[in-house]
Amino acid sequence: MKEKEKNCPWIRKVSPGLTPPSLRDNTADVDRLIKGIKKELKGEEVHVDFSLTGKVSASLKQWGYDVSASIYEEHGDWRLIDIHDAQDNERICGVAIDLGSTTVVLRLMDLETGIALGESSFHNPQIEIGADILTRIHFATRGEGLLRLQRMLIERLNEEIGALGRKHGVWPSRIVGMSVAGNTTMTHLFLGLNPYGICREPYIPVVNRIGLIRSRELGLDINPGAPVLVSPNVGSYFGGDLIAGILASGINRQDEVSFLVDVGTNAEVVVGNKEWLMACAGAAGPALEGGVADMGMMAAPGVIDRVVIDPVTREFTIGMIQTAADSNQVKRPVGICGSGLIDLAAQLFLAGMIDLRGRFVEEECGDRVVEEDGIHHLIVVPPKDSGTGRALTLSQTDIDGLIRSKAAMYTILTTIANTVNISFTEIGKFYVAGTFGSYIDPRSAITIGMIPDLPLETYVSLGNTSLEGAGMALLGAEAKEALFQIRDQITYLELNVNQEFMNLFS
Repeated sequence: MKEKEKNCPWIRKVSPGLTPPSLRDNTADVDRLIKGIKKELKGEEVHVDFSLTGKVSASLKQWGYDVSASIYEEHGDWRLIDIHDAQDNERICGVAIDLGSTTVVLRLMDLETGIALGESSFHNPQIEIGADILTRIHFATRGEGLLRLQRMLIERLNEEIGALGRKHGVWPSRIVGMSVAGNTTMTHLFLGLNPYGICREPYIPVVNRIGLIRSRELGLDINPGAPVLVSPNVGSYFGGDLIAGILASGINRQDEVSFLVDVGTNAEVVVGNKEWLMACAGAAGPALEGGVADMGMMAAPGVIDRVVIDPVTREFTIGMIQTAADSNQVKRPVGICGSGLIDLAAQLFLAGMIDLRGRFVEEECGDRVVEEDGIHHLIVVPPKDSGTGRALTLSQTDIDGLIRSKAAMYTILTTIANTVNISFTEIGKFYVAGTFGSYIDPRSAITIGMIPDLPLETYVSLGNTSLEGAGMALLGAEAKEALFQIRDQITYLELNVNQEFMNLFS
């Protein structure tokens, strides 16, 4: 693409200003449209797929040659998505998708203004097959398992995109682009590619750089000619969601060296700047998402995300996640998410209720500690105050699991910092992404030894960088190209065979 156009949209609507044919101008319909679009684009190449030729001719006649065209750029040339009646003045839109293994998030965007019209999210329907990625991979290798997993996802995506479009007055035919960011396995299942090699030595995906696909090839209920941009993977355990996250964080455009940590299915870490990027992934994620404790839950309304303990009275103050709709209502907690668990452990330690090894100090805990089946439990929320009708408790086993998780996280950070020969004090910013990053209190994470003891202003919460990066790539040609540049810039550190990691973790 020409340098001057790098910052332009790569999906756009043009008005070719066609004049109807006559005996003096008997140019063919498709050629007439191409000629008009090329004039608008100052001479750039334009292609019309054969599948659209019949529709182009019929539509030109139907609308008296007064049309607009939605087009997209690929490899320096422009390709027709669809043509529209110039008099309807409807906007063209796109959908950015964070394709999570647990939660899928959609953002409907106006491609002409760049404005986000709305968002929605839903639990990934593939959870029915298996909550974890490995179960889905094994299922995909049996019979029609892969086809079923793909259909489950595509059908639910179509439902949600349709509902989001109707809510904002956007017809499916006017959704002319899509940008998808997900981990390597989720990308494979979305595309209907066999993920067999991802979890087996030598851990090779089917493809890392997918390029653009027409939506009709995937069965998506948007404009059939809409290009679908899939964020590239680095390898089996570092996917397009992290590439999109790097784009959103901007660390690839900065002089100073920064960290980016995204806690989801795994804990994924990137360190670097505009000159270089090093990345790795480890298994701290599921526990820190809330999976380590019996009362652990994903972040959602009614889930504990903050805990304060008075060091003198040992009184607990509980904070819960609430939506705008129920912010004035007092709800009872039903569980605790990863950030709340980190808060709780830090507060217990500061109040002297657990010791340096994470063991309960019974004389300091008082009647909050009970024993069940030989295991000590600390009552965080008594039954009368619980939304489940049962006590919400933290067991000694839960604490032991959290210790392993926080040790894994700190070891990942230490190993990658040592690999690039940089100390934590040289870090400019420490970005924390994902739902986990939206709620975590860095002070609590520092207290339990999960992240480095750096000035609090070093830590920056970014929210859903996967969705943000997918949206950026949907809107701008430069951002789209940057996804693939970032992918090629990354050096991946394999922790599974890293002896330093194992030694530090122990």
